[in-house]
Amino acid sequence: RFKEKARVFLREHQDEIALQRLQRNQQITELDLSTLERLILEHGIGGDADLQRAKDEASGLGLFIRSLIGLEKSAAEEAFAGFIAKYAITSNQIEFIGLVVDQLTFTGVLEVGDLYGAPFTDVAAAGPDSVFAQQEIDSMVTVLTDIRSHAVAS
Repeated sequence: RFKEKARVFLREHQDEIALQRLQRNQQITELDLSTLERLILEHGIGGDADLQRAKDEASGLGLFIRSLIGLEKSAAEEAFAGFIAKYAITSNQIEFIGLVVDQLTFTGVLEVGDLYGAPFTDVAAAGPDSVFAQQEIDSMVTVLTDIRSHAVAS
């Protein structure tokens, strides 16, 4: 229930700079996180226990909030622009990366293990190993790690 209340609240407050940073894959700060935490508490969306549980389960408030609001599609595409420019990408690889971008737009963060399950295995049966060389997979993991790190305060 807390998660859904928080999702609705955050969508209604998209003008908050901290939320915009999270959605645009810009580095979040401790001040941004404390502002978001204060807003959630002051508006009665949840209590300290709810917030702590969310932080623990998502590995931090920034990652929890990003999981609720997602990532702007343009930010996800921009994050992968260097990857696409670096390698001679095939149509199967473009389709796979497009799916990664779509999932990031919806979920905000992807774990490497997620790439080996649905919906990715619908496009590539063995996940990225089916369509990318190991070096390319390593680069993709670096992009996903960078995206994740921007939702954690520096």
